[in-house]
Amino acid sequence: MKLFTALAAAALLVGGPAVAQQQLSVATGGTGGVYYPMGGGLAEVINNHVEGYSATAEVTGASVENMGLVAKGDADLALGLADTVYQAQTGTGRFEGQQLEMLRGVASMYANMVQIVTLEGSGITSLADLKGKRVSVGAPGSGTEVNANAILAANGISYDDIEEQRLNFNETADALANGDIDAGFWSVGAPTSSILNLATTQSIVMIELSDAEIAASQAAEPLFARTALAGGTYEGVDADVTVLGVPNVLVASSEMPDDLAYAITKAMFENIDDLKAVHPAANQTTVDFTLSATPIPLHPGAIRYYEEIGASIPDRLKP
Repeated sequence: MKLFTALAAAALLVGGPAVAQQQLSVATGGTGGVYYPMGGGLAEVINNHVEGYSATAEVTGASVENMGLVAKGDADLALGLADTVYQAQTGTGRFEGQQLEMLRGVASMYANMVQIVTLEGSGITSLADLKGKRVSVGAPGSGTEVNANAILAANGISYDDIEEQRLNFNETADALANGDIDAGFWSVGAPTSSILNLATTQSIVMIELSDAEIAASQAAEPLFARTALAGGTYEGVDADVTVLGVPNVLVASSEMPDDLAYAITKAMFENIDDLKAVHPAANQTTVDFTLSATPIPLHPGAIRYYEEIGASIPDRLKP
């Protein structure tokens, strides 16, 4: 955990004397996704509206890595997919035997859409068609890989059935464009820059999941939500596409002082237009979404803000 001082925390609330700014680290993801710009936008909000602190967005391997960074004190805030966050905090799934109980929610930011992309002429029109193909399942330690593995396994496809490659978003787009892979998974807010750029030079196809595939995936992973990628989001994808969605959660450690967590939460929601200007995914960043979608207990400092504005906190979100 980065060092905090009582003097700086007090200055947040009472406008005390100027103190040396303390640096906060916001763990995000790769530059081709949504985490990095969203984390950068949050860092700017902290820089501009949280007295005594400055923040920087850090490029990381995303969800799985980010939970470890917060637990070890190498990041103060981090973004992560709800399923990864839940598994880390409860010591289940990928985190079996290594529970990170100290993780606390600050807010739920937006819902990822699991987007499975191929190119016209690949012969891939369904999830089952991925068998025997070269498939990017996401960067190592990313929420994309967790989601890809869950969806594939729930529908009877193992890594033995595909030639899996673990590439980040930009690498996946480049590999598709170069013919080095046949399809790729993105679990990210839409639109995302790497797919937008790919669609400007290639004719992309978004693979739609069937009702049965969605039901099987939700049975295996209850945090999956059925949603739709709106037609026109990407060039050449004109019709709505049924996909699975997963909330993205802003996480801190229970060791973060309550006053700081409160100040960050308050600054973010009172300046939400600043985040929306960075990325349209922030249109989903609301208190209601936080209280319905966050999968782990909230930080007491965040709860203080939500109660202050009149929100009712569900028992499951109380630490």
